[in-house]
Amino acid sequence: MSNVLRATLLSLVGSLNLGCASPGPPAATAAPSTPVMPADLVITAGVVRTMDPGKPRAEAVAVRGERIVFVGSAADTKAFVGPGTRVVELPGRAVVPGLVDGHAHLYGLGVALETLSVRGTRSAEEAAALVAEAAKARPRGEWITGRGWDQNLWPGAAFPTHAPLDTVAPEHPVALRRVDGHALWANAAAMRAAGVGRGTQDPPGGRVLRDAAGEPTGVFVDNAMGLVEARIPGDPPAVRERRILRAAEEALSSGLTGVHEMGIDDETAAVYRALAAAGRLPIRVHAYLAGEGRLEGLSGRAPDVDATGTAMFVLRGVKLFADGALGSRGAALLEPYADEPSTSGLLLMDREALARAARLVADAGFQLAVHAIGDRANRAVLDAFEALGPGRAAALRFRVEHAQILSPDDLPRFSALGAIASMQPTHATSDMAWAPARLGAHRLRGAYAWRSLRASGARLVFGSDFPVEEVSPLLGLHAAVTRQDLSGQPPGGWMPAERLDLDEALLAFTAAPAYAAWAEGQRGRIAPGYVADLTVLGRDLSPDRSLVDTPIEMVVVGGRVARAPAAR
Repeated sequence: MSNVLRATLLSLVGSLNLGCASPGPPAATAAPSTPVMPADLVITAGVVRTMDPGKPRAEAVAVRGERIVFVGSAADTKAFVGPGTRVVELPGRAVVPGLVDGHAHLYGLGVALETLSVRGTRSAEEAAALVAEAAKARPRGEWITGRGWDQNLWPGAAFPTHAPLDTVAPEHPVALRRVDGHALWANAAAMRAAGVGRGTQDPPGGRVLRDAAGEPTGVFVDNAMGLVEARIPGDPPAVRERRILRAAEEALSSGLTGVHEMGIDDETAAVYRALAAAGRLPIRVHAYLAGEGRLEGLSGRAPDVDATGTAMFVLRGVKLFADGALGSRGAALLEPYADEPSTSGLLLMDREALARAARLVADAGFQLAVHAIGDRANRAVLDAFEALGPGRAAALRFRVEHAQILSPDDLPRFSALGAIASMQPTHATSDMAWAPARLGAHRLRGAYAWRSLRASGARLVFGSDFPVEEVSPLLGLHAAVTRQDLSGQPPGGWMPAERLDLDEALLAFTAAPAYAAWAEGQRGRIAPGYVADLTVLGRDLSPDRSLVDTPIEMVVVGGRVARAPAAR
């Protein structure tokens, strides 16, 4: 059977509307009348939010092996308690289906945890001071890499130059990615190592910022980052493994049971596979291969298929970039930027290349996820999906990552094409201070438009894009239901008509990512027969500021307690 036919048949068998009842097993409503095999784990709590429309609330869950065997009252779960059953009583707590980050960079988080962070710095000089400290601990000539700067937080909001880095680390090549990962700040030593100078041409889909004399300033946008990063030594497998495991523990501590890992290379995928095969990968990873330079080879590969929903690592998708980021003015807009009319951003792949790439991925039977932030990029991606023919993008569950700025004309196309809108609520609350000036009021009508997309029939999958944002699904829930920052600003929320209610937002972190990973009917709900991926919270959820302070009490992945409740 061909890759395409296999993937299409599986998707057709599993497809469903997430707003309707699942075709999975019905939830139990009473204790069994005959003796049953004891469960391995029973959890009782103040409330169990099942995300099952047929039984939205319960008090207890019983688990045997990897799967849920009973959902109901605390009294009725006693029938499942035997001598070897672990019983966890958590009065006042809340159990939800395992929270999943639908767009993350787990390996990127591991890298960020072990390299220099300049997040939150208030000036280029403050960031350079951190580089100076890092240089003291490294031998001359060793690269200093890191991430997190944001010129929008600095005086004048101007891009930096290489000069502050040259002053503090003249003998160390320095390469620091912007907070969104779409621009690189390098010093003169790094540019020398990369052979970058006045004569260096902008690569397709990239831009080298230059001064009045035409000399590179040290900032490289989107595809131009590769001019410098190609010279940075790669990570050996042991380092990749350490970083993955460290990042996975960070994700678990935030309440995540799984992530959709965007844009990894084959070397990192091999490390993930080895960890999963050895039983050492603590959270589920639904991965997407970085597509650049790999599309032609897809025809000789087959996507992973997980028919049971229990696999810890699955590589079934391909990630591509249609444009850059709004913060670095690389997002491709239909009209020029309101605060810099000389540019309308960058398409990293032209329309013909996007259409060809979508066809190559579809023909190989893989799921395609395309980064598109600006309205021009989103339109180009939707056009590429449409060009595949009726139903094809839907059958392969093609995704648009971010879908951040949309022309109102393109909003209904997501539903019509069956394209998943993979969005990150905290991007809205991070960007809202400067996005209006960058876009102009007329473009805000289609910006961060969760409610409008959902009302049009689109499927929403939520994530964080960490390490761009913090590792916290609760921060995402808060942003989705309030559209406010942590200080409660602005009153009533930014463009409050686009808020979601709590159950809608929770669906986008649970059942919706399961659908995007071909695991509906297996994960994303708390119901008998479903895989026991559970997140236990310190209290029930409320659609307000208390969300971000809600403690994570316990995390269960495949029936295994991956993070135990604290002793009391």
